[in-house]
Amino acid sequence: MTSPVDDASVTNALINKLAREELVDMVPYQSARRLFASGDNEQANSKTWLNANEAPGQGQYQLNSENINRYPDFQPQALLSAYSNYCKLPIDNILATRGADEGIELIIRSFCRAYQDNILICPPTYGMYAISAENHGAGIISVPLVDTVEAKCQLDIEGLKQQVGKVKVVFLCSPGNPIGNTLPAAQIQAAIEIFKDSAIVVVDEAYYEYTNEALGSEQVNNKLISQCGNVIILRTLSKAFALAGLRCGFTLSSKDVITLLSKVIAPYPIAAPVAEIASKVLTNDLNVMQARVNTANNLRKQLSEWLKQQKWCDEVFDSNANFVLFRCNNVDEKNKVFNFLVENNILIRDQSKQQQLENCLRISIGSEEEIAQLKQLLDTL
Repeated sequence: MTSPVDDASVTNALINKLAREELVDMVPYQSARRLFASGDNEQANSKTWLNANEAPGQGQYQLNSENINRYPDFQPQALLSAYSNYCKLPIDNILATRGADEGIELIIRSFCRAYQDNILICPPTYGMYAISAENHGAGIISVPLVDTVEAKCQLDIEGLKQQVGKVKVVFLCSPGNPIGNTLPAAQIQAAIEIFKDSAIVVVDEAYYEYTNEALGSEQVNNKLISQCGNVIILRTLSKAFALAGLRCGFTLSSKDVITLLSKVIAPYPIAAPVAEIASKVLTNDLNVMQARVNTANNLRKQLSEWLKQQKWCDEVFDSNANFVLFRCNNVDEKNKVFNFLVENNILIRDQSKQQQLENCLRISIGSEEEIAQLKQLLDTL
């Protein structure tokens, strides 16, 4: 009779034998909750969560459970109509997904053949582009952001031109994560033009509402979608709308692209309670969302100015998102700041393993009380 340990070893060997070889040693995306599990409510409430770019506060929502025994609509009409009114695009140009992350997966699966095609990323950037590509067996080509005379962290336009014909999907994150920088519209348009005949250009706008241009840029985005057949825009309700736990996002593109992605997505991607809550928020709470964004932007500005005055802080990056990235003077001070906060139940994100971000930490903009608590604590460091 074999022991449980022996059985586990045999099972592990079998799984490793049957699994795709490149997945066995692959490191999954290290989300904030994987790094620091929230645990039970009591444990979670004892911590200040400033590591996942979540909006502070709790919403109050009521649900109708009459049809909970039925499968939901493939694309709930009320949800699509509400987001159509918000983004000023026809329903045919919108696909509701389980967060913007599902949109990333669908795009790669739809346009990249496994072990044949590549995506392009511009690091430092959101890690799920590469993870999703690896999961699918797509290759990854990097064209890092560069500093120009005009600004830091810009697209390397000449580097992008060299990849024409080598990639199927180009991921641009604006505002960027983890930096928070907004890419100039002229650069995004240049990238779209460069790849107009060879690749899809995805503009990830998860933090769109926090930008100064948000109120007036829908026309620009909609023009890109209507006039450029290779453009996809990703959005989410996780950030400015404070619905990260709901997992609801949107993929915006031409009718042809939406039709294609609809062939790949799961048959019931949006749970009925998710659609119900999201529809109500998009219809009734836009002023609440805008007030939340204004508060976050003011706190972000104050935090950035405060960080610039700290002796252990070497650089504060410009941000148009709900977080601030900063660089410590050296690795010892970076670890000192990070570990000191963790010891005192304040969680921020260490981004120092990202390309070009040595000794960098990121703070999500929580509530005014949470940011005050963080500053007060670091004043004692």
